[in-house]
Amino acid sequence: MGEVVPLERPEPTPEERPVLVVDLGGQYSQLIARRIRECRVYSELVAHTISADHAARRRPLALVLSGGPASVYADGAPAIDPALYELGVPVLGICYGMQLMALDLGGRVERTGRSEFGRTELSAERESDLFAGLPEEQTCWMSHRDSVVAPPEGARVVGASSAAPISAFEDRARGLYGVQFHPEVVHTPHGMDVLKNFLYRVADAPPVWTAATVIEEETARIRSQVGQDRVLCALSGGVDSAVAALLAHKAIGDQLTCVFVDHGLLRRDEAEQVVETFEGHFRVPLVHVDARERFLTRLRDVSDPEEKRRRVGEEFIRVFEEESRRLGRVRYLVQGTLYSDVIESGGRGSDSSEGVAATIKSHHNVGGLPAEMDLELVEPLRMLFKDEVRRVGEELGLPEAMVWRQPFPGPGLAIRIIGEVTEERLEILRAADAILQEEIRRAGLYRELWQSFAVLPAIRSVGVQGDERTYAYPIIIRAVTSDDAMTADWARLPYDVLETLSSRIINEIPGVNRVALDLSSKPPATIEWE
Repeated sequence: MGEVVPLERPEPTPEERPVLVVDLGGQYSQLIARRIRECRVYSELVAHTISADHAARRRPLALVLSGGPASVYADGAPAIDPALYELGVPVLGICYGMQLMALDLGGRVERTGRSEFGRTELSAERESDLFAGLPEEQTCWMSHRDSVVAPPEGARVVGASSAAPISAFEDRARGLYGVQFHPEVVHTPHGMDVLKNFLYRVADAPPVWTAATVIEEETARIRSQVGQDRVLCALSGGVDSAVAALLAHKAIGDQLTCVFVDHGLLRRDEAEQVVETFEGHFRVPLVHVDARERFLTRLRDVSDPEEKRRRVGEEFIRVFEEESRRLGRVRYLVQGTLYSDVIESGGRGSDSSEGVAATIKSHHNVGGLPAEMDLELVEPLRMLFKDEVRRVGEELGLPEAMVWRQPFPGPGLAIRIIGEVTEERLEILRAADAILQEEIRRAGLYRELWQSFAVLPAIRSVGVQGDERTYAYPIIIRAVTSDDAMTADWARLPYDVLETLSSRIINEIPGVNRVALDLSSKPPATIEWE
């Protein structure tokens, strides 16, 4: 068995010369890169240890120095290669990035005792590059204790708040710009306009990063990588694997074979939707493996959630490898790795000075694939965020229900049944979840929620229906709002929606006599129950 080999990213095309976001440890570093892409300009997140030579090889259009939690004077505070300022491209420092720039280039940073956290009023100079066409008085979001008290020589102050008289500066001659506030957060109403001014006016960055561009570039890369070899894709029905599969099929046609393992733990009609979409509509070669009985047998008498996950994962691996052997010689494996996966696994893009984990992570596809297989990876989504994947999916014609499918765990309904998984409990949970999804969509709430789903605890409680005593299962409704699933708040569903849900679930599903609502946020709870 050989090691899984990640796809090396080639040199950027002229249309996608990146804006490099230098990560200095800020909680919004990834968000900065996403906001730049929302301006239709390609960006990548790189480690603060990147050398000027390494950055120069990327031929960046500009650099953005992120915020960070440290003081620039603290021991071990993140720093950058000073030669990055000499690359001849514009540099924008945000919060800590602005302070670091000022310190590196001869300015002064001090703890003045006048901190700013939250919404702050800002006076901006409209004749500046950053604030051109924007109001002189505006609101921004601040989060700092240190302040720049003297800008670098040659830089002029173009923004001020009551506690930070130097809230923004710029040096047009050297292409140096700094803002103490966070333009990337929604709490800065004109933040996107500030970023656009920097990108379009200062960096002359073309707004050409679109879903159509991604499709064109990635299909060309796939053809170049795989040549005439056979390619395999483990299809789960989720948006990531679906979009990756369609990109591969667009690039190489019938050289691709998708394997869809139906483990019987999906929601109502999802398996049929996957088969119809890929085999019926897109005519993608598809091997549909009905392994429902096999997985149910493996889960018999198992209540521990980690054991459920382990058994589902192991069984999926066995089924997948059996099917791949039947297909004969296959060299490549398509995987729906996202940019957020790359970042979270310790990498900062394929050209970073820090490595990127190459093993297939267990949360991909259904239950995960082996860390070692005699296959090389094809990862067409490797440099995309989730929202970009959805836009590419729409451009490729993927059905709305699949493009905007809420996150669904690999072990599926097995970990939404709290206790042993049985066919009876699966049918009850599928029915309850189908009602929930129908009513959430009818209320126009589906895309406002990060996740909404039903949970079935394997306990029974007393009830009364038709003057008779019942002893039946409860159903728990779980609905949360979130931006990234790192934190989440319970969703304030309208009372009339909750009333309809309770009434329909109890009246339409035999074996259920009680509906409850989960009012827990993350933390301290998690989104899923297991």
